[in-house]
Amino acid sequence: MASFLVACGGGGTGAVGGIVGGAGVTSGDVSGVEDGGVNTSVGGVGGGSGGTGAPSGSLSVGLTDAPACGYNHVYVTVEKVRVNLSDTASDADAGWSEIALPAPKRIDLLTLTNGVVEPLGSTNLPAGKYRQLRLVLASNTTANPFANAVVPTGGSQVALDTPSAQQSGLKLKTDFDVAASQQTNMVIDFDACKSVVKAGNSGKYQLKPVLSVFKRGNTGIEGYVALPLANSNTIVSAQQNGVSIRSTVPNTSGQFILSFLPAGTYTLVINSTGYSTGVITGIPVATAAGNTTVSSSASPFALGASSMSAVSGTVTLAGAPATTATIGITQVLTSAGTVSLAQLSVDSVSATYGISLPRLAPQLGVYSTTTKPALLSADNAAAGNYRITAQALGSTQVAPVNVSSGDVSQGFVFP
Repeated sequence: MASFLVACGGGGTGAVGGIVGGAGVTSGDVSGVEDGGVNTSVGGVGGGSGGTGAPSGSLSVGLTDAPACGYNHVYVTVEKVRVNLSDTASDADAGWSEIALPAPKRIDLLTLTNGVVEPLGSTNLPAGKYRQLRLVLASNTTANPFANAVVPTGGSQVALDTPSAQQSGLKLKTDFDVAASQQTNMVIDFDACKSVVKAGNSGKYQLKPVLSVFKRGNTGIEGYVALPLANSNTIVSAQQNGVSIRSTVPNTSGQFILSFLPAGTYTLVINSTGYSTGVITGIPVATAAGNTTVSSSASPFALGASSMSAVSGTVTLAGAPATTATIGITQVLTSAGTVSLAQLSVDSVSATYGISLPRLAPQLGVYSTTTKPALLSADNAAAGNYRITAQALGSTQVAPVNVSSGDVSQGFVFP
């Protein structure tokens, strides 16, 4: 393949090297979400007790993002957020409460990393367990053709084709409680990398939204990488059992902040083009204990240089390009289990993908309260060995590859 962009993942997953045909992040701001919204309601619900005298609480919502791959900017224009107690409620059903922004807000998702949250507003609503949330985007129009748009690295602004369903909102199933006389703070993670898909050689890009929602907290993991790694080619992710929970990119000083992590134990994975992968296990995150610090600006994480090899291929389904397929890249380590290195979508026209991966061994370490950063050593048995997982219409295929000797072609054929 001719060129390689920066791969990523998000909210999400980490990423290594670059991608082709797939798609698809400053100091952290973890202050409370500001109230910039207007209280409104649909179907007779919202605005406190909805006229029923039932107890009410308040909901505040913000927007954040994991890193994006191969783009300088990814813009979306948000009109409102809608919530419902029912996970099966349709657009016209009763029971919707809304946070309607005073005016549509155009947001660059790539500015929302390292714990930065864009406030969308708040509203009073009946207490209860909310099981559905919808993020409503404005449409691109003749008057505003770039309400939703991307700026590819090295390119100019291009309109982002959005799904027709966005008029009723991008749907997320949720499970959060709003307690009487209390405020609940939620964050929507809009994964720009997974959500933006290149459409062949047409020059067009499509929005296939990948979103998640979680409760805003004050615990996470923070640290520094060495200055050669302080760029958008570096992805830092917090993982559990091979699944990326949060990811970000370091700022220009090398600092990274993985915010809003639930209490537990995490594996930190650091990926960067031209370097071996760094993996640090056993990092504790405790409830209400603030961020766990794993390195400092004076003693940052440094990774060894590595040559890269490309893995590329096409996914077909019943003899035709599987244009909705997704690709996952993992690596099995000797003493640290499986780690995720990338999640990406295939090209929405050709169903091709491509990613570059380090040839040399990943570097492993174990978190220590006394030695920061953790000492890293090479896991030579894992050098160049990866697993490529393709998913298409509910079916999964897994292929092992070894890139130690050079580029690898790995396609997938689904019957």
